[in-house]
Amino acid sequence: MKIKKGFVIRKVGDAHVVVPVGELSKTFHGMINLNETGAFLWNFFTTEHTVDEAVAALCAEYDVEEERARLDAEKFAEILKKNAFIE
Repeated sequence: MKIKKGFVIRKVGDAHVVVPVGELSKTFHGMINLNETGAFLWNFFTTEHTVDEAVAALCAEYDVEEERARLDAEKFAEILKKNAFIE
């Protein structure tokens, strides 16, 4: 899975904000607020990866058990799919 082109992510204070740019801004009017883990996953999925790879990346980056990382990665992936943010 890979996030569509047309989004940029920026850190604003303690938050991470994703906004559409270019053609995508004509159909998506808003912004996405992410915490640190969400921003990590967003950046991870800007290139093609599986959820299993995301779980491994979360475990490597954070002190988190695999079960918790899997729940987070699967939930994040479901949100991306539900909102048509992936190619």
